Amino acid sequence: MKIALVKTPSVAKKMFPNYTWDIETNRKEIFLTFDDGPTPEITDWTLNTLKDFNAKATFFCIGENILKYPDIFQNILNEGHAIGNHTQHHLKGWRTTTKDYIQDVEATQMIINKRHKNHPIQCKLFRPPYGRIKPKQAKQLMALGFQIVMWDVLSFDWNQAISEKTCLENVISKSKEGSIVVFHDSIKAKKNMAYALPKVLEHFTSKGFEFKTLQSSMA
Repeated sequence: MKIALVKTPSVAKKMFPNYTWDIETNRKEIFLTFDDGPTPEITDWTLNTLKDFNAKATFFCIGENILKYPDIFQNILNEGHAIGNHTQHHLKGWRTTTKDYIQDVEATQMIINKRHKNHPIQCKLFRPPYGRIKPKQAKQLMALGFQIVMWDVLSFDWNQAISEKTCLENVISKSKEGSIVVFHDSIKAKKNMAYALPKVLEHFTSKGFEFKTLQSSMA
């Protein structure tokens, strides 16, 4: 499945009702998510920025990156953020056999569990890279206890063809109560994300919103 819109259309949510696209709530809550880390400098900058606004988020980490940068991963945990699984090698589900895909996800979960000893996992969150996953892959992962998390709003921070202001407007104009918003703590997204994230936090905080982890609402 490929969704190239800032706001996920309702038809996509109806087609795949077993995936989590947003959180049903009447409270002023937004759920920020960050894909592809941990990444040197960028992830720690993200953590510091979130801390400035007393905001919590969910980080969908790549297994390889956790192994490369365990100290940064530990910083995410120490700051009270939630962890999600983003495969071991950032696989495209459509181009990967189901067997290989499941093994890759499980390898990452083993890494997360091992480093999560002092931070109990309330639920296993998984986001498919690129949003591309075969129905059979999704079915097997859900049978293994994973909750597949997609999104309500894409910032498009990785797209270097758009401006920082457009990235910011993508999030501010489309987010609402219960929105799951995608950013990336990655090198490719650094320019746009570094501009947009503080302003998103400032904008919604001024309107009385809180930023929470997905685990806090889904456990």
